[in-house]
Amino acid sequence: MDKNVLSAQSKFLSYLLRHKPESLHLTMDAHGWVSIDQLIENSIPSDTPLTRAQLEDIVRNCTKQRFAISADGGNIRANQGHSVPVDLDLSPCLPPEKLYHGTAEKNLLAIQASGLNRHARHHVHLSSDPETARKVGMRHGKPIVFTVQASVMQTHGHQFFLTDNGVWLIESVPPEFLQL
Repeated sequence: MDKNVLSAQSKFLSYLLRHKPESLHLTMDAHGWVSIDQLIENSIPSDTPLTRAQLEDIVRNCTKQRFAISADGGNIRANQGHSVPVDLDLSPCLPPEKLYHGTAEKNLLAIQASGLNRHARHHVHLSSDPETARKVGMRHGKPIVFTVQASVMQTHGHQFFLTDNGVWLIESVPPEFLQL
C-alpha cells in the first residue's frame, strides 16, 4: 500500500477509534473495541472508505503499531491515546529505570512548573528510548526530551502501564521526577 494512503487511513482510524467513534456512528465497547464489519459498512459513504484488507494492512504495517485486531478477528481498537472513556485492560507493571517524553520546546516552562499531565487523554505517553521521544516531540515543533525517573516514581506509588505496542502510560509525571 502507498505510504501516503496508509498514513491518511491510519490518521482517520486514530480519529475514529481514539476520539470520535460517533462521527461514523460506531458502537464502541467499554474496552475500546469496534466491530470491523460495522466500521467497514459505516465508512463506505465517508471520504475514506475502508476494506477488511486495508484495515489488516494498516494494523500490520503502521510503524507506530497504533491498532490491534481482537483474537477472534471481529473487532479493532486503538492501543492508546484515547480521549473517549475506555478501559484498555492493562495491568500495572514495573518500568525501567528511565523513560522519556518528547514535546515541543514551547512547552518547556509549563512542564517544568507543573509536570506532565494527560489533559484530554487518559494517560501521559512515555517512550523507552530518547530517539523515539524526540521523534514524537518533532510533531509539535522544535523537540525537547525529558527523562522521567520512572523507577523512583514507581517506588513512590505511581503506576505504570505498558501497551502492546511498547508505549508506556502513566496518569501524570510530577516535575520533581523530570530532567531535561
